[in-house]
Amino acid sequence: MIIRNGLLILTLLSQITLAQQASEQSLEDDVFLGELSLDDDLFADAFDLKEDTNIDSWRDGLTIRLSQQLSGQVNNHTVEPIEGYLLSKPSELENNRFGINVRFQNAFADGWLVQGSWQARAYWRGDYEYTANNNNIETEYRANELFVQRSQSQQSLKLGRQTVVWGETVGNSVLDVINHTEYRDFGTIDIEDARLNQWMLVWDVFKDNGNWSSFINLYPEFNPTPVTGSPFYNPLDSNLGGYSRSGQSIFEAGTQWSKSFDGSDIAFMAAYLYENQLQYQAPNVPLDQPSALANDFILIGFSGNRALGKLLLSLDVALSHGLLLDQSTLAGAASNELSSGIKKDQVGISLGFEYGVNSQQSISASIQAKTMLNERDGLIDEQPLINEGVYGNWLVRYSNLVMNSTLNLSANIQGDLEGDAGLLFVGADYSINDHWQVAGQVISIKSNKASPLVIFDEDLRLGLTVSYAF
Repeated sequence: MIIRNGLLILTLLSQITLAQQASEQSLEDDVFLGELSLDDDLFADAFDLKEDTNIDSWRDGLTIRLSQQLSGQVNNHTVEPIEGYLLSKPSELENNRFGINVRFQNAFADGWLVQGSWQARAYWRGDYEYTANNNNIETEYRANELFVQRSQSQQSLKLGRQTVVWGETVGNSVLDVINHTEYRDFGTIDIEDARLNQWMLVWDVFKDNGNWSSFINLYPEFNPTPVTGSPFYNPLDSNLGGYSRSGQSIFEAGTQWSKSFDGSDIAFMAAYLYENQLQYQAPNVPLDQPSALANDFILIGFSGNRALGKLLLSLDVALSHGLLLDQSTLAGAASNELSSGIKKDQVGISLGFEYGVNSQQSISASIQAKTMLNERDGLIDEQPLINEGVYGNWLVRYSNLVMNSTLNLSANIQGDLEGDAGLLFVGADYSINDHWQVAGQVISIKSNKASPLVIFDEDLRLGLTVSYAF
């Protein structure tokens, strides 16, 4: 019997988080505008070594950001996730936390670059992490990105903790499955908390007839279980451990060929990967812990974009060979005898457009759709499918810089293709000066009983982040 680790809810949350990422990308310096965005390229100019670069002044590449977050669910109401069962949703504070983010980059020698980031968090009274720590202040810290790059002639090597992003459809790509992720909250997720870096060697070769980018990951990691007390935490998760690597050696590797034309880019890619979300097999002995199953698969993909004036069209296509059907589509109800180990092929596609109204405003929309091929083969009639046929989500976002680009107003609205759930995000990010920023957000969720988000139906969340960077 398979124990599902909140997979569907985490998938929907990933769409929420990545939607916020897209709405922040038009900011001139969105890296330090609070913890409401996910940026696919934190250091876009890190490798552009200019002639006037002073490699001896290492402090020029050091930035520290201090931030305080407050957010919570403010709408007292009741939901009915199951017929006849009422669940009270009181107004309550969910996040009260102080953060320190350190980012460093330094071209310490000709053709050499070191880059890294580090974070620490302190969780105060009212934060669910504080409550989970027996009503005591909780702290955590970790190194995130940390790599050394060597560039010479038309080649570049990067070794260390880093991310690999292949998709063209920002915030909604079927190709962004290489790095594992962690989702904790609605709307207060920093990039270091979401898309997690892994130890990789990345080799780039730049040529006129096409660029090659390859990676190898000798220690693949998996999505961690939800943090105790978080909105997506299930008490069952406390019994779920990580993947046991004893006696086993697993790795990931992939390569991408890309080429730029006048007004467009195309890329083909292939990779041998492990599914980021672990599957759990129930133990034969009731008191034993469930064992984690790691599943390898092959990804074949294509991506492209086309610029038509102010309009940018994007397309991502992915064929995933050998995904575990149980993890992707089967309901993990205890009353059903599920066939573990059934593998299927999945086809996914992402379509998007981005339109720059002017230098201050932009609007975009995207659709992601996936389907399992021959999804019923090997199943009996009684085995249900959560996602039958074509399933996916849509996303529309808008961003507007006003007040001499010191205030960014953004809005995202998204939902699934079946129309079972929808989310509205409205944000405002104000730069007081070069050091101080204030960010606010409003999140409203609607859902019916067919969606895992039904327990968040009618939720209204407000958030505020104050940041100081130097």
